[in-house]
Amino acid sequence: MPVLAAAPQDLRALNTLGLPARAAAFVAVDALAQLPGVSRLARQYASALVLGGGSNLVLPDEVDGLVIAARLPGVRRVGETDDAVLVEAAAGESWHGLVQWCVAQGLGGLENLALIPGTVGAAPVQNIGAYGLEVAERLVQVHAWDLAAAQAVVWPAGECGFAYRDSRFKQAGQGRWLITSVVLALPKAWAPRMEYPDLQRHAGLQDKPAAQVRPQDIFDAVCAVRRAKLPDPAVLGNAGSFFKNPVVADAQADALQQRFPEMPRYRVADGQSKLAAGWLIDRCGWKGRALGPVAMHERQALVMVNRGGASAADVLRLEAAVRADVLAGFGVSLEREPILAPGRY
Repeated sequence: MPVLAAAPQDLRALNTLGLPARAAAFVAVDALAQLPGVSRLARQYASALVLGGGSNLVLPDEVDGLVIAARLPGVRRVGETDDAVLVEAAAGESWHGLVQWCVAQGLGGLENLALIPGTVGAAPVQNIGAYGLEVAERLVQVHAWDLAAAQAVVWPAGECGFAYRDSRFKQAGQGRWLITSVVLALPKAWAPRMEYPDLQRHAGLQDKPAAQVRPQDIFDAVCAVRRAKLPDPAVLGNAGSFFKNPVVADAQADALQQRFPEMPRYRVADGQSKLAAGWLIDRCGWKGRALGPVAMHERQALVMVNRGGASAADVLRLEAAVRADVLAGFGVSLEREPILAPGRY
């Protein structure tokens, strides 16, 4: 294996917001045998950023430290239990490609997460979720490389600190863990997840009894709904949902619902309710509204888009404006979903 060397790299095409970022030091990893060399290289820099598909990330003009692109390939069945089929997928695989592969193999369990952009390695970091399912529910293990200690680590799902759009890898693990693969358990006794109104209203599912619904039907419906509501990053730069849906105390949700009876609200455990950030943003007048070269999307107010020529400073300016208006109008603090990469903003 040749000695790894870092080189400057333009990152505009490697982040879905299309921001004009540049890394002074960049290296791509496509084989496990390269990992000890990556650790040696990382010690030369003050920080490290592991880059997957760049779909949930805000990059500054100049990215500090070493940028490591995780491009490890491979998907395979690795066994089964009484209840599930076990599939291991490498970090560099497309997440949507993995979902497609599973459905084509007749394996249900991930179809509600279809068309989420990014790589398999990024999925546990954010604990991606959509239409009633989070990836943490299917994960058995996360295999990672400890860049600091230069050793492989296997994390059982219960030790990954999964929460709503969060994990140990997103918090203290930023810049330390390079996820190499994940092992997923796909249920043998599969049942469709169709609780969300968007799926219930979809033409391909409306007239089918649940017993006749197959993973392919859910996959097709999710793809159709997402394409109708969300902009394609390849056409219009965006990082998906820019804000998390806020979780507030039931008392605050009750008070807000008295003022706004039509406000969407989803009760969660421990006396809390989840509110729809997109609805709050829309009510504040930001749906389809621009601030310079960035805007909140006209069909989905939760998604910030780059209309052309935007920088990280433009993104953060619009974020601050939206957060201020939602706080003033509803007393609710919004939290950014994408990760801010280390650098100069």
